[in-house]
Amino acid sequence: MKLPDFSDLVIFENDDYVVVNKPPFLATLDERVGGAPNMLRLARQEHDDIQAAHRLDRETSGALAFAKNPAAYRHLAMQFENREVKKQYHAVVWGTPQLQDEVVTRNIETTSRGKARLAYKGKAAETHFTTLETYARHALMLCEPVTGRMHQIRLHLMYLQAPIVGDKDYGGEDFFLSSLKKKFNMKEGQEEQPFIKRFALHALRLQFTGLNGEEISVEAPYPKDFRVLVEVLGQNR
Repeated sequence: MKLPDFSDLVIFENDDYVVVNKPPFLATLDERVGGAPNMLRLARQEHDDIQAAHRLDRETSGALAFAKNPAAYRHLAMQFENREVKKQYHAVVWGTPQLQDEVVTRNIETTSRGKARLAYKGKAAETHFTTLETYARHALMLCEPVTGRMHQIRLHLMYLQAPIVGDKDYGGEDFFLSSLKKKFNMKEGQEEQPFIKRFALHALRLQFTGLNGEEISVEAPYPKDFRVLVEVLGQNR
């Protein structure tokens, strides 16, 4: 993939923080096999001492905050630790659940293979879910994690039997346009590709307090793949 310019991703900036709209398929930090481009490396081309204040999964798009100086980093890190940062995600899921502030509190533990699982002896995890839209076989969900466990939203949606579209690790199948369009025809010899080539999860909004006590609330617009998926589902109810 062509690497974006970091400055083109910025959706909020002041003297202490930068919030970007992270594109899918870029890790936040170095992954287990180092060397691949990531958001922190891009950020440090613009700001030498910048640090990622949290992380998003490689395939997840949306609002990602960086701190420009150590004091700003400590200030935001404490807010994450104390569960004071408000995070809102949108997910396209399989099924049509009708939820209104449904709270899931299933514990989560990490495994040795970069995955996680629900486990009684795991760490406490809490997510709130509300159905925003329902379609023929899918729904658009608002996901508000209180804690920040690995793959938390994905696991909790799997628990609700509403796995995220494209999330094969946690029960979500790919979505194909042919499942909606009866007259969908492929050219001879071609194989149909998934409509979205990642799991459909987007970090829409991030809200925290700046060093001077000001409230910072940032919203990240949908990237094209997520936006078009929602539009197509909306046209085929």
